[in-house]
Parts: sequence; structure tokens; C-alpha cells
Amino acid sequence: MKTKAAMVAGIIDDLRRIFQAVIEQSKRAEQETGLTGSQLWAVKILAKSEPVKVTELAQQMYLHPATVVGVLDRLESKGLVARTRSSKDRRVVYVELSEAGRTMVSSSPEVAQRLLVKGLEALKMPKVELIAEGLEELSKMLGVQDMPPRLILSTEVNMPRRSRTRVARAAEESAG
Repeated sequence: MKTKAAMVAGIIDDLRRIFQAVIEQSKRAEQETGLTGSQLWAVKILAKSEPVKVTELAQQMYLHPATVVGVLDRLESKGLVARTRSSKDRRVVYVELSEAGRTMVSSSPEVAQRLLVKGLEALKMPKVELIAEGLEELSKMLGVQDMPPRLILSTEVNMPRRSRTRVARAAEESAG
């Protein structure tokens, strides 16, 4: 049986490995494609299931729709995606890859977030609960449980627009 010290050392080493893998894969993706990990992840999802509603893309990425809209804005400005409104319901927006987006996805590296989601979705519920509880506890240890979650290697925050505005105001008030 492992000692507590050995288990703590193992946890710290595993966290280091996870951070290292996510950062390295995200940097590699950006160097090879010019896209952030989140942007590339969106492109890869679209390549498998386009056209897709913005809300469905957000669900597949485990992000708020407002966050996905920001990602799509940048992808659209690079000519990699196109958005179209539904002719039946103008509130519904579909997204699909452009030809340039299709070309890019075929030669792009894997995205760490996608590997994590794929792995977590494959686990049985008790294991997912255990991981969720452990990570929640780690967040509390660091005092970051209420910090808005940023996308990996990005300034984009994963929360609804209303909450983002409130968080930005609170940050301004505490700084001033």
C-alpha cells in the first residue's frame, strides 16, 4: 500500500503531466494552424457533423453558447467557417466549415480538450463523479473555485455574457 506522501507526490506529478500535455498540444496546434486549441476543436467538431446549430456546437464543446460565438467570430474572420440563419426560425444559426476550413482540418494536430472530453465521456458515472469531486477539491485548495474558467491558453472566459460583464465590473472595482 502506498504512503500518503507517495500518493501526494503522484498526484502532483500527474497534474504536471496533464498541464504539460495540454500546453504542448495547444501550442503545437497554434504553431501549425494559427488557431487556438478551442478554435481548432470547433473546426474538428464541425468537420464531423456540419452544418450544426451554434447551441449544439456549444454542447459538444462543453462551453456556453456566448463563448462559442466568440470562437466562431474569430474563425469566420479567418475564412474557416460560415454561419447561416435558418429560413424557418431566424433565431437559429447554423455553422459549417468553408473549403479552407475543410482543408485545414485534414492536416491539423489533435486537440487536448477533445481527448479529455472523449476519455471522460467513455467513463462510467462513478468514476466521473470521483474525478469531478477531486478536481473540485483541488480548486478549493487553490482558492479558485469561483474564478471564471478561461479557455486553455486564451483570454476567452467560458460563461454567459451577462456573467462576463458582471465579472469584468467586479474586477474593475477591486482594482480601482
